[in-house]
Amino acid sequence: MVYAIVKAGGRQEKVSVGDVVVVDKLAGEIGDSVELQAVMVVDGDKVTSAASELAKVKVTAEIVAPTKGPKISIIKYKNKTGYRKRQGHRQALTKIKITGIA
Repeated sequence: MVYAIVKAGGRQEKVSVGDVVVVDKLAGEIGDSVELQAVMVVDGDKVTSAASELAKVKVTAEIVAPTKGPKISIIKYKNKTGYRKRQGHRQALTKIKITGIA
């Protein structure tokens, strides 16, 4: 089994061909191909983590759909002053499908 650890949007994800992964927002349209930076590749018993060998490795993915993360409620409150502040946030994400590790 071949899998890779890739850097995607400030995080590292373990991926193999056919996996659908949610990462931070990527520029591009649905169906566009993107290339991810490999940190480590495992091919059976062979583990590749040297920078010179990883420069040759290409992990390609296809953008499936833009999506959003869960709603986060931010509430600030100070006692006895009447200060209340409400704010919400939803992180922009992108769903990608891994198409190849070569």
